[in-house]
Amino acid sequence: MSKSPLTFCISTYNNLEYLKIAVGSVRTNSYYKTAPFIIHAENCDDGTDEWLESNADKYNLTYFIDKTILGDGVKGIGGGMNVCAENVETEYIMFLHSDFYVTKDWDKRLMDVFDKYPNEKLWVNSHRVEPQMFPNSQSRPGTIVVPKDAFGAYYNDFNSDAFDEFTKQFTTMNDVEIPKGEGVSGLIKKEHWDEVGGNDPLFSPASWDDMDLFLRMLQSGFRFVLPSKSLVWHFGARGSHRLEENNGKTSERQRLAEQRNKHKWLSKWGSMPTFDQYGMINGLQ
Repeated sequence: MSKSPLTFCISTYNNLEYLKIAVGSVRTNSYYKTAPFIIHAENCDDGTDEWLESNADKYNLTYFIDKTILGDGVKGIGGGMNVCAENVETEYIMFLHSDFYVTKDWDKRLMDVFDKYPNEKLWVNSHRVEPQMFPNSQSRPGTIVVPKDAFGAYYNDFNSDAFDEFTKQFTTMNDVEIPKGEGVSGLIKKEHWDEVGGNDPLFSPASWDDMDLFLRMLQSGFRFVLPSKSLVWHFGARGSHRLEENNGKTSERQRLAEQRNKHKWLSKWGSMPTFDQYGMINGLQ
């Protein structure tokens, strides 16, 4: 296989057991399984730093351990994506969550979209399947919500073989494109990421930053594509909401960020976002 055109990138915070699954699946199931792989780990105290050091050679990882001061100095998920992107030397960046399990050739299926639209600026996402971790959560365009016992809901009960079989059936029977972007994960040309400026540090550590990024992309003429031929398992916001650690409730860090960043959004943009029938931001009120 020729030199990889893309670099895998993950920003993580205290999510070690799921990070192990994500990294392992990328190296096992990706088409570009030997591509460069950059991980940014911020303020981790769960053994992530030590695991990265011990497994860098095994998985061919480049990693950045960030021990930032608390408060406004924290980079968060979006800032970690920026750190990764700054160190990418390939033509494309493939961002992914630290709580993903990726399936066979998921990355090649996304690259195929760029061949289909060679003259456009693109943000391309995989279709997601995730367990019903949030009360009353329902399937929506681009995301299939399944019962917790369908494939397992945690790192220690996830049935990857069963999900791989489901993936074969799903990608065979479905061939659609949804005009939608998903936050944190996506394939993009590095030159286009640099052009739009990446994530705004205003919204660190999490929440509203993806909508801000997508609004700027829309204004810059991006096309958003979510093909059903690329499928990933998403454990359900393990790196942010951390439900299993907080008796089913969203973490204080995420809750406070959502509250504060709503006001930051209004200060920056002047009005609330509007959304289309797919749940994708499409402008301002």
